[in-house]
Amino acid sequence: MTKALVTGATGFLGRHTARRLARMGWEVYGQGRNLELGKQLGQEGVEFLAGDLREAESGRFCRGMDVVFHCAALSSPWGKYKEFYTCNVEATRHIVEGCRRHGVGRLVHISTPSVYSSQQHRFAIRESDPLPKRPANGYAATKLIAEQVVGQASREGLPAFMLRPRAIFGPMDNALFPRLLAANKSKGVPLMNGGRAKIDLTCVENVVDAMLLCCEAPLSASGRAYNITNGEPLMFSELITRLFSLLELPLHTRRLPYPVAYTAAAMMEGIHRVLPVLGEPLLTRYSAAALGISQTLDISLAREQLGYHPRVTTDEGLHAFAEWWREQP
Repeated sequence: MTKALVTGATGFLGRHTARRLARMGWEVYGQGRNLELGKQLGQEGVEFLAGDLREAESGRFCRGMDVVFHCAALSSPWGKYKEFYTCNVEATRHIVEGCRRHGVGRLVHISTPSVYSSQQHRFAIRESDPLPKRPANGYAATKLIAEQVVGQASREGLPAFMLRPRAIFGPMDNALFPRLLAANKSKGVPLMNGGRAKIDLTCVENVVDAMLLCCEAPLSASGRAYNITNGEPLMFSELITRLFSLLELPLHTRRLPYPVAYTAAAMMEGIHRVLPVLGEPLLTRYSAAALGISQTLDISLAREQLGYHPRVTTDEGLHAFAEWWREQP
């Protein structure tokens, strides 16, 4: 029986991964900090390991594992760089060291295509394309450093695979679509330049499929980062129209020229930086770019090296999210 550790198992992607592995009959251990969700995982056949990966000794969670799926991260468009660094770089370093010390067979590391984020429209981005000279925010910067940590370990003998899934969504999504719902309920979803920006999304089940493919891929495919999407780019306006129609909610939008939105976001960031008690700004420059600048990814490398083919379509994923959302209190 394959023994696997899923870090961040109480998060969105981690929960889906741990539950899928348990249904497949794997011996699954889920690391996380949310004790309540940890209890739920325990009822679904996942052995919950409460702990904080920022602690140096957290590499102990890797002991005896055949595979480690590293999903844990601080993922947010806003926050202090130090917090991003400890959660995304130091925690990854602890997991990598644990994998090497305990002879783990494979490490599957979840990274992000935020490393490509810029103020320029970009289409069919390949993993080998040049990255922006300056990362978009602390999240993108620290996830890129984490990739370098994993890549170095791979060059030194640890079979490791890195995935860059774009805009993950589906049941239990606690970030992407909930942010749009909150904006709709507040002042309206920002619609920059008519919502014509083309974006990629990825159904969470397709991401888990890609993670499992990393367990079977030839070792010659290790040490690389792979773009993962649904392979169905669509305009932002089309996405929100479909989403709110399925949720049977009125869609409220705010039409904004992108330069105006970007300038407003920069001003908000300045205010919130001076007054951190205000929390996350309503709009950040990173979020403005994500909604107003086209960015699509080329997934041919994942198709060729991992055998990845998106199984769940975007429409199917939207329906699954809508059904789950309607069941929530």
